[in-house]
Amino acid sequence: MNTKTIAVVAGVLMQADGRFMLGSRPEGKPYAGYWEFPGGKVEPGETPWQALVREFEEEMGIVVTRATPWLSKVHHYEHASVHLRFFKVWEWQGEPQPREGQAFAWQQPGRYTVGPMLPANEPILKSLQLPPYYAISCAHELGVAQQLQCLRQGPAWGILQIREPQMSIAELADFVAQVADIVAPHQTSLLVNADPAQVVGWPIAGVHLSAQRLAALSSRPDFAWVGASIHSAAELQQAAALQLDYALLGHVAATASHPQATPLAWEGFANCLAAGTPLPVYALGGLAKDSLELARAHGAHGVALMRRAWQ
Repeated sequence: MNTKTIAVVAGVLMQADGRFMLGSRPEGKPYAGYWEFPGGKVEPGETPWQALVREFEEEMGIVVTRATPWLSKVHHYEHASVHLRFFKVWEWQGEPQPREGQAFAWQQPGRYTVGPMLPANEPILKSLQLPPYYAISCAHELGVAQQLQCLRQGPAWGILQIREPQMSIAELADFVAQVADIVAPHQTSLLVNADPAQVVGWPIAGVHLSAQRLAALSSRPDFAWVGASIHSAAELQQAAALQLDYALLGHVAATASHPQATPLAWEGFANCLAAGTPLPVYALGGLAKDSLELARAHGAHGVALMRRAWQ
């Protein structure tokens, strides 16, 4: 295998409705005809941001004006190893043009009309199915009846974690069943924070691991979606090693549930992601919906909310 590692940037052009752009690889390149996220090699002396701007102007004829760091991963091909740095591109000037003979297509997360996909991008495509806001249940403070009422009234969440440590496993099973009935019409991805071995067969999309459960595992639980709570770069590396789908990193700001804990603050949050992360990371702790853009600027996929999800 070729041991040379090539630094590459890729950009995910994002529309307000969640659509993103893929491009086909032109003839004459490895994997010609496969679909990928536009981008290219980082030239000597360039920063990833500079490379992104240059590549999009050369390849697509557009000027990137606002983008935020997102994921980073190494993938090994037959011809080379590539270190990919992904940005989400939110604003640009001009209309994409196929300057290298490629084709472009806007795609909906999870509903693709083009293919085949470049192998390195399969996990990236799954990550794009995760919404910007992540809700966590709060029945231990609201009460079960009030929590269920909040879910009936909306808004509909794309992803919801049931985290109720005060419940017995039987109480938790009953609560999850009630929540599943309420959120089913909204296609909410329902996760439960519990021992994975105890929730097999429940009406859920996956599990969420506490930092303690994460540390004790040597392999990924067998669910469609698996995430974890983390508090450090080392725990993020463990989540990545198990190929989890996302992580919640906090606490960014002070919270009522952890009054004695020193917050990471945004600087600490960004430091945990400084080496790059192959899985999406939500910012957690003392945040609100209007924290989203600030979170993205520091490398977050989105914002996780508990109390403020139900206010």
